[in-house]
Amino acid sequence: MKIGLFIAFLFIAMAFQATFANDSLDSLLIRLDHAIDAHNDYSRKKENIIDDLKKKAGKTSPATIDRYEHNMLLYKEYKSYKCDSAILYLNHSIHTAHLINDIHREYRSMIMLAYLMGSTGMYKEGVDILNEVNRSCLPEDLQVEYFDAYYHVYGELAFYTQNKEKARVYSDISDRYKDSLNLVMPVDCSMRAIMIENDHRNSGNYKEANRLNDIRLAQAEQGTPEHALTAYHRSLTYRYAGDKPNQKYYLALSALSDIRSTTKDHASLWTLAQILFEEGDLERAYRYIRFSWDETVFYNARLRSLQSAVILSLIDKTYQALIVKQKTKIQNALIVIGALLPMLMIALLYIYRQMKRISAVRKRLQLANNQLKKLNEDLKQMNIRLQSANLELTESNQIKEEYIGRFIELCSTYINKLDAYRRMVHKKISGGQVKELLKMTSSQSALDEELKALYVNFDTAFLQIFPDFARKVNALLNEDEQIILKKGELLNTELRILALIRLGIDDSSQIAEFLRYSVNTIYNDRAKIKNRARISRDDFENILLTIR
Repeated sequence: MKIGLFIAFLFIAMAFQATFANDSLDSLLIRLDHAIDAHNDYSRKKENIIDDLKKKAGKTSPATIDRYEHNMLLYKEYKSYKCDSAILYLNHSIHTAHLINDIHREYRSMIMLAYLMGSTGMYKEGVDILNEVNRSCLPEDLQVEYFDAYYHVYGELAFYTQNKEKARVYSDISDRYKDSLNLVMPVDCSMRAIMIENDHRNSGNYKEANRLNDIRLAQAEQGTPEHALTAYHRSLTYRYAGDKPNQKYYLALSALSDIRSTTKDHASLWTLAQILFEEGDLERAYRYIRFSWDETVFYNARLRSLQSAVILSLIDKTYQALIVKQKTKIQNALIVIGALLPMLMIALLYIYRQMKRISAVRKRLQLANNQLKKLNEDLKQMNIRLQSANLELTESNQIKEEYIGRFIELCSTYINKLDAYRRMVHKKISGGQVKELLKMTSSQSALDEELKALYVNFDTAFLQIFPDFARKVNALLNEDEQIILKKGELLNTELRILALIRLGIDDSSQIAEFLRYSVNTIYNDRAKIKNRARISRDDFENILLTIR
């Protein structure tokens, strides 16, 4: 059971790692595409640096160390940028060193020239130059470069020669120079780290090769030739290990640094193009190999042109065949489209007519909707008015009910009082108490009591309908001019005037008759109350009518 779980976990981890690697590779390829698009910008920066160096070199005397150093700086800029120019400035350096009789600088430049020729396919020329170096006169600090140049040239010869017997001979010579190189090479030399990494790779110890490569990658800055070379060596390890996803990743990483450092002499991109071609990614493979070929032609190295020509030819033929196939598909599609075009025109005409009908129907529906919306709005307004009318009617009915009840009660009370008064008058007259009766009828107190009772009755009935009337009236008045009721008062004269107006009695003469005041007094009191309002005096009584 545990073994089964472990195997399942292992497969899940491998699948996750593969997915992550693919995502990383896709992202890296997009960055590589952007770098290819921007390669002219990198080249312009390189050309500006070279132009500045040429101007500075032109200001130095021909047979001087300054001229030699400027020539070497130009060589370093051209080394991975343009092969023939790099060779030219190395020859200038050799010539300048010879003129100033500096054997150390002369041999150093010759060794560099031989190494460069070995890298670009000029093997015989490289060996001839190395043979011109008098080993007995060779400075000790140039021995590493000297043996490394021999090791490199013969190693390249062994790798690229078509003669298998010669390949073994060249390989043996390269190995002997490698042994010599190991004897003179310092322990902490970066060249030794590369050689040890290569040895581990060739012997199948890929884990150790990658560990050493990790150290070199950490020390190399991205976008430099050193980083490009280190990433390329990493891709070789994954190639030998059969790990194609990681091989492609580090080839892309190497190619990205090549382009950013304007290195035209690179194998990473066309090797990546070959793998992508084999995997069926023809579009990207064609783009990469065409770009790589253009860079190779610009670099002008015969070997690189031969190396990329074969894969370029294969990818180009396949790509052209794909284009022809796509053209055929397009032609067939055009024929089908041509055949379907009349039917499409008929369908479009039918659709156009239907759309016009639909448009007309939509317009009619829109018109009907607008009318319906207007009717709904009118109905809404009518409902609002009806609700207001119902509210007023309800209020009016409530007022009528209240005051009719009060009226009937008062009528009954006054009939009883009138009958009692009749009996009292009859009794007084019958008893001969005419003087006492005359005294009673000449007094105003009875009338005052009845008026007071009438107003209390009115106030009580009104407040039954509008219990918050006084508070709401004060809300309409200024704070310092509000109506203050005395203790025990239900309403005072001002509030009774306003109460009668609220009940719909707007005539000042009617109000004056009810309250036993003159018309002028009522008119003046109404005006004073309006002047105390915090709202417009013209709107005061209209707002008063809305109090509920």
